[in-house]
Amino acid sequence: MTKDVKHIASETKDSLVGAIRGVGDIAGAVVDTVSGVIVRSLKDTRLVGSELVALTVEAVTGAVHGVAEVGTEVGTAAQSIMVGALRGTQKVGQVTLETVSSSAEALVKTTSEVGGSVTGAAKGAVEGAIVAARDTGMSAEEAASAAASGALKAAGQIGSTAVQQVRNVLTGTISGVKVVLKEPFRKEENA
Repeated sequence: MTKDVKHIASETKDSLVGAIRGVGDIAGAVVDTVSGVIVRSLKDTRLVGSELVALTVEAVTGAVHGVAEVGTEVGTAAQSIMVGALRGTQKVGQVTLETVSSSAEALVKTTSEVGGSVTGAAKGAVEGAIVAARDTGMSAEEAASAAASGALKAAGQIGSTAVQQVRNVLTGTISGVKVVLKEPFRKEENA
């Protein structure tokens, strides 16, 4: 890898802070910045699999910190962060269900760390996955379920109250898509 993955979070945060302060369209700035950082970071590399997922997760983490730094509620920007991450990843590699799930997990977990709305981040992650699904070659249902699974996994790391809140906000239909909740953290509890 030509770039240290850990620097991606910092680069994304700094780029996003500058972009948001420079424009009035926060959603557009978030999508373009997150996508752009991923594309620039992976230009002329051949990352696949877990390395590509790790870079995407770092970009999501940086985006959450950047949005929080400029005073925007992360839950309201979550959809744009997810769309930017998945579109950027698709431009340089392939978005897999693991990419969607890991990105949603990072989005919810980092939102909790910065004191944002975990439920807003979870719902935004699913909405973003649905929006980006057609660009990534997966169905809206697959993308929504993968994002929901990642959000639930993050909630499981946060605590039982977060699990209940995230489960409640993701139960049913979001953006016209039936979300199938899978609870990956249960496996860890039973192990």
